[in-house]
Amino acid sequence: MYGFSNTLIGFLNLFTLLSSIPIIGTGLWMMRSNGSCQSFLQTPLLVLGSLILIISLAGFIGACFHIACALWIYLVIMLLVIISLMGFLVFGFVITSPGGGVDVQGRAYKEYHLEKYSLWLRRRISDPRNWVAIKTCVQSSKICDQIVKWTPYDYLTRNMSPVQSGCCKPPTSCNYGVGVGVGVGAGIQEPDCYLWNNAETVLCYNCNSCKAGLLENVRRDWHKLAVLSIVMVLILIVIYTIGCCAFRNAQRTHAHPAAYAFNPMSKIHPRWDFQCKDKLVPSYLLDHMLMVLLIMDCAFHGRRRWLDDTRRWLY
Repeated sequence: MYGFSNTLIGFLNLFTLLSSIPIIGTGLWMMRSNGSCQSFLQTPLLVLGSLILIISLAGFIGACFHIACALWIYLVIMLLVIISLMGFLVFGFVITSPGGGVDVQGRAYKEYHLEKYSLWLRRRISDPRNWVAIKTCVQSSKICDQIVKWTPYDYLTRNMSPVQSGCCKPPTSCNYGVGVGVGVGAGIQEPDCYLWNNAETVLCYNCNSCKAGLLENVRRDWHKLAVLSIVMVLILIVIYTIGCCAFRNAQRTHAHPAAYAFNPMSKIHPRWDFQCKDKLVPSYLLDHMLMVLLIMDCAFHGRRRWLDDTRRWLY
């Protein structure tokens, strides 16, 4: 079974090496795109694809050619990736645990409030540099066009996505009746009520509820991604264990090259007494049997000289 771990590591890294090519290609294609939505993922994809390419190349070369140095680099990077991924999982669960929607009486959809989400997420999405790009992405997706033709009955019975609930309509608690509006004497309402505008380019894109709806999407997507990430960590741990075996085999090959080299005479059977003389039958018993045979032969033939020659030949 020597070398099985090297072969397995070689095939696994060849597969991951080939899988990194479309990842890098996707990132390069997004870099040439002018859409702001696609540009969000180009840097992570390029970094991820390049990292997978380097790790896979080092593991493939080290496993197939028994290069201990390459396998050592491969194992070190793999260990760092596993630790980083586990830390990323824990961090993701911490920042996405708070949140969720609030039921609206008489409505099928839910509404979302920014203050219910973690401080780290709120700071990131409220940063003007980030929010301008995110808002442009939401506007270009035309997600609000799907509910423009809704009737009042549809608003009562149909469900909405978190982004539609936060960005495409004002909060349900807002009151825009006669005598109640923005200005002197207006009732106290949520701040988002004053940011709403019927213009298609404005709507509630500047509302905190829109940011909360986007964070809810991130929260839901993360919970789905977490399952895949846990499976990926387990697979990486298994591959890392096999890589350790391959690294040990490579070290043995360099330390004892003759012992692990190909031997064309390995299938030739040794002499009959190689195993028998010392292991199957005690040596003293073989000596006594030989003496008995020699005495019997001497008695029958009476040839002392032949006895001496035979003894010298056997010993």
